[in-house]
Amino acid sequence: MKFGIATVSIAGNLEEKIEAIAAAGFNGIEIFEQDFIADARPPGEVGARIRNAGLEVMLFQPFRDFEGLPGTLRQKAFDRAERKFDLMQELGCDLVLVCSSVHPEALGGIDRAAADFAELGERAAKRGLRVGYEALAWGRHVNDHRDAWEVVRRADHPSVGLILDSFHTLARRIDPDTIRRIPANRIFFVQLADAPAIEMDLLHWSRHFRNMPGEGDLDVTGFMRAVVATGYAGPISLEIFNDQFRGGPSRTIARDGYRSLVALMDDVRHAEPEARVDLPTFPARTAVEGTAFLEFAAQDEDKVVLEGLLTTLGFRRTASHVSKSLTLWTQGEIRIIVNAEATGHAHSAWVTRGTTVCDLGFEVSSAADALARAQALGTETFRQPLGPGQLDIPAIRGLGGSVLHFLDDSSGLGDVWSVEFDASPDSAGDDAGLLSVDHVAQTMSYEEMLSWSLFYTTLFDMGKTPMVDVIDPDGLVRSQALSTPDGRVRITLNGAETHRTLAGSFLAESFGASVQHVALATDDIFETASALTTHGFLALPIPGNYYADLAARFELEPTLLERISACDILYDRDGRGEYFQLYSRPFAGGMFFEIVQRRGDYAGFGAPNAPFRIAAQKRLMRPKGMPRA
Repeated sequence: MKFGIATVSIAGNLEEKIEAIAAAGFNGIEIFEQDFIADARPPGEVGARIRNAGLEVMLFQPFRDFEGLPGTLRQKAFDRAERKFDLMQELGCDLVLVCSSVHPEALGGIDRAAADFAELGERAAKRGLRVGYEALAWGRHVNDHRDAWEVVRRADHPSVGLILDSFHTLARRIDPDTIRRIPANRIFFVQLADAPAIEMDLLHWSRHFRNMPGEGDLDVTGFMRAVVATGYAGPISLEIFNDQFRGGPSRTIARDGYRSLVALMDDVRHAEPEARVDLPTFPARTAVEGTAFLEFAAQDEDKVVLEGLLTTLGFRRTASHVSKSLTLWTQGEIRIIVNAEATGHAHSAWVTRGTTVCDLGFEVSSAADALARAQALGTETFRQPLGPGQLDIPAIRGLGGSVLHFLDDSSGLGDVWSVEFDASPDSAGDDAGLLSVDHVAQTMSYEEMLSWSLFYTTLFDMGKTPMVDVIDPDGLVRSQALSTPDGRVRITLNGAETHRTLAGSFLAESFGASVQHVALATDDIFETASALTTHGFLALPIPGNYYADLAARFELEPTLLERISACDILYDRDGRGEYFQLYSRPFAGGMFFEIVQRRGDYAGFGAPNAPFRIAAQKRLMRPKGMPRA
């Protein structure tokens, strides 16, 4: 199975695109005409450069407004085609994409279009070339792949075939199973794109909002199931028009594209087991069973501040590493490691970002399988020299240079706490009723959100919610939640568009740290709040205006409202349950802890409270415009 990508899908000049596409692992490239025209090299040299990069020139596109034209316009269309055939032969490309006409003078009629393609096919065949016909979703007369197929069928020429594009089919809500009736040998090429569910003009939607399979809401898996069921075994390529991608890092976007295709075709072969999918075997999405640990990098005074905060949260130092400057702090099922090593990954993270979460550990069904899938998806693995008594725990690179480690019980990696750590004598003390990690919130630039959503959902068995806007007094932050099916592991991705927001300020202050806050779960937030007060915890002060509004929005018992306001707790409710939130004050440039209680089946994250929480946090941080000391 060969994977390709259209040059229009990523940013840069043609040379930069070629390099990025080759580095990502693709087999071939679709030359978008504008990219070629903008390049200074002659076609023969461009073709040679692509092949020297280990890529095929799979497709030249697009050739527009060809079929159904009257009189002299028809002859001019054939003349244009002959010139493009000259170019293709110099490039070393044997297939051209002809999209259905939108020309205002184009005439309808399947037989008329078929006759045009029969003649074009004959001309192409004399040069050893092929012609692929694609139905644009906004085509003047042909906007459905079924009509395009009928044109190809009636043209009845071996050099004329069909090109299928998932966006054009799915955007018009055409049943993809109709593809199953098309003979595989008449499908010359398949293009893929996903898109968010937005009601808008088809052309505008297509030109600005396409994204990688798995990043949007279209049933691209169902589309490809129908394609492979025909027996099609030709190239599968991405054609993505996206304003965000046009300005993004070309290598990252190309890598995401490759990852999306591998994950998609893996899903297809599991859903359509009788179809032939020529893809190396690798493990299915990994089941994540829990958050094994969070590791902070902190040294000197930073370490003192962090450990002081952990103490007020009811954590106790329960163990120290046998050979490294690592201490283990625990409460309930929660494990927090404080790493004060003077070398290695954590030290580099601290030097760059100050106190930061440098490592996340996940309990998975199989650590070996998780690593194997990550490698199959093109993810960078992580290793550093092992010290005495250390286990070799599989790890990969994550957001912002952080690391993700995989632990399981079957391989013995889950025994790391008894193998690598010695119990500490000062572990006694009362906790605060914190039980587990409810969710981890990762902050990034908005442009990175699709990439990291794809990263998690292709690697792990996790679903995603639609993006929502979080209102900051100084701008918007886009947020998307990812969760395992049982809700035991949740990750929220928060995309900042400006440094003026709390999320954007954190990114700037920390030079791109990944985790801005950690939410810890309790089953009685009032008991926890009382215990935290005893430990000297300082909650984020919430103004009385919030509670006056809360009383107006919800019919709360006066006693409950009084308890909430007395403890600086925020509250939300929906048709499924209730949500209580208590926040620490900001530390280390904008990091914070959150304590939550979920009642019933509440699955959200208290989004209506975010503007008031953010405003309260900003009141305690450095004023706008004040430089750091």
